[in-house]
Amino acid sequence: MEEVKAVMEELKVTVEGEKAPVEGEQAPVEGEMAPVEGEMAPVEEMSLDEKVKLVLSVGENNKCIPEENDFAELRNLLGKKKDPVCYDGFEPSGRMHIAQGVMKVLNVNKLTRAGCVFKFWIADWFAQLNNKMGGDLKKIQTVGRYMIEVWKAAGMDLERVEFLWSSEEINGRAAEYWPLVMDIARRNTLNRITRCCTIMGRKEGDEMSAGQIFYPCMQCADIFFLKADICQLGNDQVRVNVLAREYCDQIKRKLKPIILSHHMLPGLLAGQEKMSKSDPNSAIFMEDDEAEVKKKIKQAFCPPQEVAGNPCIEYVQYIVLPWFNEFEVSRDEKNGGKKIYKDIEELKKDYTEGLLHPGDLKPALSAGLNKILQVYLQT
Repeated sequence: MEEVKAVMEELKVTVEGEKAPVEGEQAPVEGEMAPVEGEMAPVEEMSLDEKVKLVLSVGENNKCIPEENDFAELRNLLGKKKDPVCYDGFEPSGRMHIAQGVMKVLNVNKLTRAGCVFKFWIADWFAQLNNKMGGDLKKIQTVGRYMIEVWKAAGMDLERVEFLWSSEEINGRAAEYWPLVMDIARRNTLNRITRCCTIMGRKEGDEMSAGQIFYPCMQCADIFFLKADICQLGNDQVRVNVLAREYCDQIKRKLKPIILSHHMLPGLLAGQEKMSKSDPNSAIFMEDDEAEVKKKIKQAFCPPQEVAGNPCIEYVQYIVLPWFNEFEVSRDEKNGGKKIYKDIEELKKDYTEGLLHPGDLKPALSAGLNKILQVYLQT
């Protein structure tokens, strides 16, 4: 952890060292994660419909690609294959915001409870190609180790989770990996590949290095290299996942990867479609203390009676409510008194009708986020 602390110090992030293991069961910490959607049956006791519902709950609007015939491909996979493989890749690139930290914990725990194995592709070489951390591979790898520690501390169930470093795996199986990358590149036009540049946080038409142009071919190859059945990435990665399904058509492969794209939280400030690590006020970070969280939420964009594009509503919907299975608002009796929401649609209805005011929503959101972060910060 000393290397991790040094890099985080450079990034102006404080990371506590690892705590010594405690014998026996750890005492519960206030704010500890609630079970996903109530008490879950063991995977062997779950029906196929229950597994499908749980997996789809990870996806944007409870959907995956393809949707046809009541998600027939997903049903077939979960019904016939033992231990289907889900994959997500991430570039170690600095501080971890709460969506990366908490939403990923929630999503991974759902998928492993549904019987899946989850492979994390730690894309250190990809981060170097994309010039993250100034292209310094050693710093990139140190940040990668930090991110793993954050997930552990935040409550990710690691029994069915595997972390794989792209540099190690590709070097170890180069004869398998590079011909696959070359075949994907050979079968697609430059225009088709550059349309995938948004996966790197770039815009179409941006000037890119040759290495960055090669990046989508490598990410597409990762899916097959890892033998992934389900691509579980953000909805900003859909284009390259669709490219992988198209590649299956090109090589006459019947079984295609299922695309399960999770929602991307917006930035906290007005007009921010995505959170930005370069703007500390655009997101809650895993190391933010209680005062910092309160300050950021107080300044957050939260137009009265407007739900669409409201980051505070989205933080409740995708982080606090799934974590605790409820969202508690405390307010004066004259303003409606204490209310506990179990359903996001009820909260949205109250907010739209003006029964829930930003002045009451924001303190409740701050309190919920701080309870979640307390679990991580005290570990």
